[in-house]
Amino acid sequence: MRKPRNIKKQAAIGVSLTLAGLLGAAGLVGYLTFVRSPADSPARACGGDRPAGPVVVAAGASMTAGTLGADWVGALRARQEFDRFRFVNAGVNGNTSADLLDRVDTDVVACRPDAVFVLIGTNDVRNGVAVDTYRENLGAIVDRVTSETTAHVALLSLPPLGENLDAEVNHRLADYNRVIADTAAREGVDYLPLHERIADLLVARGNPGARFGFNFPLAFRAAAQHYLLRRSWDEVAHSHGMDFFVDHIHLSDRGGGVVTDLTSRWLGTMPS
Repeated sequence: MRKPRNIKKQAAIGVSLTLAGLLGAAGLVGYLTFVRSPADSPARACGGDRPAGPVVVAAGASMTAGTLGADWVGALRARQEFDRFRFVNAGVNGNTSADLLDRVDTDVVACRPDAVFVLIGTNDVRNGVAVDTYRENLGAIVDRVTSETTAHVALLSLPPLGENLDAEVNHRLADYNRVIADTAAREGVDYLPLHERIADLLVARGNPGARFGFNFPLAFRAAAQHYLLRRSWDEVAHSHGMDFFVDHIHLSDRGGGVVTDLTSRWLGTMPS
């Protein structure tokens, strides 16, 4: 027996509305995670008159932008002891050291900073950028900031990729972290041991943890859990079998807390 035409039409409408809803939700997640700029991006924060208080620029990639995973720059901004500071989030999703070097003048130097954090290199490791190329780029970034501004500069070591420190990718990452430490010593800037802090916590946990397995579907699923289901970044991380990362790269609230602790302690040493 054939269904009446109006029932078929209603079913088609229902399917269309469901698909539209799913596409809309996916578009929202994509925008919030991969498209929108972080709060106080250089384009928003560095125009016009310079703020009265110290300007702090955090330069890096998606781990700094904080739209996927914990927003450690926002956590610093929210701290009462830093009310006098103006924070600029110069994190851009997907950036390598070469990308940051290309925009260091417009996104860092132009802000006339008093302090600069640099956390860059995870995408260099993932993309197989030669260690010597990374060394040249990082050195050039630091040289531009120190020669064109009077800012105090701190380089953060790269956190592990995944939570298994014995994974092959983390053995490769160690070479890049040696470059960061060497560059800090050579250029006379500060070194903040982010990798070492998280690695110590992973060792103390007492199990090997999740091997590196980042991919875009996992990152999108993590973002959807947070923005659509309203789960904390820690809850997202735990759903993927991790403590410090939501998708093997981007920070959970706990992972972001390690960055906030390190950077806040360093800012606390700045002259009043």
